[in-house]
Amino acid sequence: MSVGPGWYVDPADPETRRYWDGEGWIGAPIPVDATPPEGPPPAEPPPAPAPTSPAAPVPASGAPAGGQPLPGQPHLGQPQPGQPYPWQPPQGPGHPQGPPPGWPPGGGPPPGWPPGGWPGRPPEPRPHGLPLAGFGARLVARLIDFTVVFALNAVVNGWFVWRLVEEVTPYWREVFRRAMAGDSSTDNLPQPSEQAGGLQVVILLIATALWLAYEVPTTASGGQTFGKRLVGVKVLPMSADEPLGFGRALRRWNTLGLPTLLWYCCGLGLLLQLVDALSPLFDHPLRQALHDKRAQTVVVQLPRSNRSTTGERGTPDDRTSTREPTTTDDRTPDDRTDPSGDTP
Repeated sequence: MSVGPGWYVDPADPETRRYWDGEGWIGAPIPVDATPPEGPPPAEPPPAPAPTSPAAPVPASGAPAGGQPLPGQPHLGQPQPGQPYPWQPPQGPGHPQGPPPGWPPGGGPPPGWPPGGWPGRPPEPRPHGLPLAGFGARLVARLIDFTVVFALNAVVNGWFVWRLVEEVTPYWREVFRRAMAGDSSTDNLPQPSEQAGGLQVVILLIATALWLAYEVPTTASGGQTFGKRLVGVKVLPMSADEPLGFGRALRRWNTLGLPTLLWYCCGLGLLLQLVDALSPLFDHPLRQALHDKRAQTVVVQLPRSNRSTTGERGTPDDRTSTREPTTTDDRTPDDRTDPSGDTP
């Protein structure tokens, strides 16, 4: 037996009444002790639409409230650098309806842009606002540093190198003599003593220690060795324009300097250092060597005004502030202002 339409106590909430239309509950509930209206409850009006106001569109991400994008941020409706095409300008709330003026219909690159992204080669990055150092400048700086380290080795390692040469000279002299005579035999060749191997290890240890003591402290404190200072390049962390610190400088040097200990292994260490030195030629876009990647550093080119060395005098523009002010007596009569009065 079906229940006829009417107001009944809501089984789900005995404190309220609801209207039963014969098939289900409709309308809002009323208190159980209230007098129900005649017939079914009135239909609820549909929700009113949200009021619209001619407010300014919400600026795109990276743009201030005024609508102008920040320096380096794309304009509203402008494609991101490197974004592939076809590309559609953003639509919807906060974005202009339709493509910008002059934009090709149906999407695609803006006027003057070839399909595929940037027109030509993308611009090179400028870490901390400075241009990246070229490979030539880095190579010259490294050669200067190697010359300084070699001079230090000549002083500290000279006696050990001389002893090693004395040990191996008889062997190589006999090898060359037999080669010139056409004799390829290796019988009865004079062999170096056991001290030769120990001298090799000592020489490489001293050379590595001298290189470490020369490069790591200066790079940690100022980002520049003597060679980098002369050429005008500097090592900076990728995260911030600040000194590297000893730990980062040591990690950067380890990749290039520690293979020196492997020179006696058929030149393996020298091969590893050569690969590391040439790696900036094949790294894009930051031109990082392998030791830069390990320490998360970049090498930048400093502007000429920032290349300061100890005892360097300022440029003529820097010295203008030290000139003594010109007094009134030093001026010519033509430079003096005419006194007030009836002068012609």
